Amino acid sequence: MNLLLLAVEHNTPFNYFPIALQLVIAIGFIVVMMGVTHLLGPKRKTQDKLINFESGIPSVGNARQPMGIKYFLVAILFVLFDVEVIFFYPYAVNFRYLGKDGFLEVVLFVAFFLCGFIYIVKKGALDWED
Repeated sequence: MNLLLLAVEHNTPFNYFPIALQLVIAIGFIVVMMGVTHLLGPKRKTQDKLINFESGIPSVGNARQPMGIKYFLVAILFVLFDVEVIFFYPYAVNFRYLGKDGFLEVVLFVAFFLCGFIYIVKKGALDWED
């Protein structure tokens, strides 16, 4: 009995067969569904279907005009500082176990982000008016 258990523990290519089979089935399903929708789907191309459409508003002007990036910059900064908050959860759960060394590391972590925050404030990244 122990001989059978030892034989099962070794990694062999056959151990990866279920993963390969699942991958082949998933890719096959995707290919079949795309082929079926291409063959059975409607093919009428009318003028209404071929025009550009964005949220029910007709397109006006050139799509290549410059636009301000302030919103995107604030969104990226939000994600950056939101990720910082995510890293506080493991510390909050283990703060007693980590002790003084853990507290010092969290203080350094906050200090690095505080330096980044001071930098973006001095650069004017959060100023909405140019």
